[in-house]
Amino acid sequence: MIRKHHLLTLALCATLTACASENNTVDDSNAQADAGEQDTTEQDATQQDATQQDATQQDTTSAPTTVRVATYNASLYRQQAGQLADDLAGGQDAQAKEVAEVLQRVRPDVVLINEFDWDADGEAARIFQEEYLAVGQAGQEALDYAHRYVPATNTGLSSGVDLDGDGQATTEPGSNAYGNDSYGYGQFTGQYGMVIYSRYPIATDAIRSFQEFLWKEMPDSQMPADFYSEEAKDVMRLSSKNHVDVPVEIDGTTVHVLASHPTPPAFDGPEDRNGRRNHDEVRLWLDYVTGGEQAAYLVDDSGVAGGLADGAEFVVVGDLNTDPKDGDSRRGALVDLLAFAQDPQPTSEGGAQAGEDQGRANAEHEGDHALDTADFSDGRVGNLRVDYALPSQGLSVTDSGVFWPAPGQPQAELVDVSDHHLVWVDLEL
Repeated sequence: MIRKHHLLTLALCATLTACASENNTVDDSNAQADAGEQDTTEQDATQQDATQQDATQQDTTSAPTTVRVATYNASLYRQQAGQLADDLAGGQDAQAKEVAEVLQRVRPDVVLINEFDWDADGEAARIFQEEYLAVGQAGQEALDYAHRYVPATNTGLSSGVDLDGDGQATTEPGSNAYGNDSYGYGQFTGQYGMVIYSRYPIATDAIRSFQEFLWKEMPDSQMPADFYSEEAKDVMRLSSKNHVDVPVEIDGTTVHVLASHPTPPAFDGPEDRNGRRNHDEVRLWLDYVTGGEQAAYLVDDSGVAGGLADGAEFVVVGDLNTDPKDGDSRRGALVDLLAFAQDPQPTSEGGAQAGEDQGRANAEHEGDHALDTADFSDGRVGNLRVDYALPSQGLSVTDSGVFWPAPGQPQAELVDVSDHHLVWVDLEL
């Protein structure tokens, strides 16, 4: 989502900056008590004879598993630290109920939610799971996710350095100036964060994070060298939120969910520092999935170098804030990523209709309105395709879509819950 700049007044505990380097991973799956409680005689009575087992054994080849992976910029951000968790408590927040309803209608097995405020304890993510997703909304069936991961984020994390070139380093949270001098724009630590929910186990020990990777360490980057001071270059991180590789174990197959939310290519000046950063944030994933020498420069927050192993399966998900044909972004890295991965080109009737009905900037667009995923200002930007779920070439794609009902269609009232729309892809493993 294109962020809104607000002047805020808030109190933020001094420890929150340190907390922003902490990820929050939860596994809610429960092991059940089993054979120790059974009587030995009962075990003997139910035990199959080995010969009988051989005679009745089924073909061990399992049927393919269809998995739905989704990304949704749900605009579940607030204006003060801790406010989202407070608003969600009790299960009655109107916006969150509608977001949960969208998810319950689409029913993804794995979903990344962008613009979901981070907190140190992962409380907002827990409440949303337990009091919204796990509770049927508007007659829908509840969604149960046994696993979730809340990555740390650079948004609102003070750099202590003048990053926006206004001559001063603003370190007091709650203002536009503070957001501009943070590693990623946010008026408090964790604003515009993200969360991943999954029905399948997350290999938590194998998660890789690139939150601290410095922009200057990317070879041939588009960093505007003349804009940033040497002091700024030495601390400027590439990822405006985080780039995380989250391995999900799906019936014996590991799928790397590559989640991020690059900065919008706006809110800057003629140096185009945000447009350049957006390009290189997308390029990070392109280099990572290409692997080999192209990814050798990448070093994660644990000190491990390199990209994905050859043949590893992945899905790049997130609001990438760049359209392959329209808008103000530098789209070269995205175009290359779309060519390297699979692009299912998910569509919606609502997007097609909105582009035609709203006109203005939309009338000048080259891209197919049916591919749009976000409804931005009609006067200047228009609707764009900025949200993606891009599988690796080795995965079998069976279906895809954008949840954007057209006027008069069922659930059309849900389109205004966010200016972005959920994007999903079905994979057969």
